[in-house]
Amino acid sequence: MEQITLYFKQGSSDKIYQAAIEPRDGGCVVTFAYGRRGSTLTTGTKTATPVPYEQAQRIYTKLVAEKQAKGCTPGEDGTPYRHTDQEQAATGIHCQLLNFVPESEIDRLLQDPAFWLQEKFDGRRFLIKKEGAAVTGINRLGLTVAVPEPIALAAEAFPGDFLMDGEAVGEMLYAFDLLEWKGKDLRPVRYRQRLVELLNLLASGQQRHIQWVETIQGEDKKRKNLQRLREELAEGVVFKRFNAGHTPGRPKSCSTQWKFKFTESASFIVNRVNGKRSVSLMLFAGDRVVPAGNVTIPPNHDIPAVGAVVEARYLYAHKESGSIYQPVYLGQRDDIPAEECTVNQLKYKADLQSTAA
Repeated sequence: MEQITLYFKQGSSDKIYQAAIEPRDGGCVVTFAYGRRGSTLTTGTKTATPVPYEQAQRIYTKLVAEKQAKGCTPGEDGTPYRHTDQEQAATGIHCQLLNFVPESEIDRLLQDPAFWLQEKFDGRRFLIKKEGAAVTGINRLGLTVAVPEPIALAAEAFPGDFLMDGEAVGEMLYAFDLLEWKGKDLRPVRYRQRLVELLNLLASGQQRHIQWVETIQGEDKKRKNLQRLREELAEGVVFKRFNAGHTPGRPKSCSTQWKFKFTESASFIVNRVNGKRSVSLMLFAGDRVVPAGNVTIPPNHDIPAVGAVVEARYLYAHKESGSIYQPVYLGQRDDIPAEECTVNQLKYKADLQSTAA
């Protein structure tokens, strides 16, 4: 019977994932186990009852392919995508991911002069690497992706080689960090200096399709801009510690960068395809999988497959059932791993009412 052990190592994350086909009661079951390397693994099964071997093999093959597509690799060093069919697309470049900050902490960050404020755009994380005449797009998973032509042409116009971090919205890149420039690694440098270098680079080209993200300092200015962005129905804001270096991956707790969203949206896993262009959603709650309601798929979107990660906007979530209220489907997210689809993303009706009181 088949079995495999996959590894994933990035920043402080060092995970292991195991899958196997095992004989049981005249048929087969597909089992899995996952967790931090060296710790007790969480176990489960993809087949509630034994199934024929051919069916178990299809489930097993699909499961392994999904994990490898998200960076898990048979190589024990855990380098994402090594020894997989995505190896050629893997760049080894990873951005710093942001944790959500609760609204109860916003006032502290507004008062703290060490944290600067920026607008959070409703797009996708996007890095641009320029080497000579070659311009490469990199997503939040570290994989090469296509670059919209206006952004690529804008990047070509800037002098020297660089690695720029930003948020892509259509044919616009909103740049907020510079990680490499002219052969120098800027990641260990304080954010204040990286921002200065980014401004110098952008000023040298003056390109309409790559714009700087305005950065606000001082409590009074931060409060006014926070209020303005709320009134303009922006997606949210980001707080960044001005004297911190760039650390790839997502920190476990204490962070130098936080995000706060005005609109409620989250990433979900498709649990089932219903009739009439609707799918059921689910989320991880620790070691368990819990339902999160249904969402209708608009005619201009393809119906996502079971197991796909999708984004949905919602009004609030019900604490009792976990279901989201008035969901709006935003699209599929191939740059977010299923492991990040947790109930911690949700904002519940009771919490929103207490905040407004």
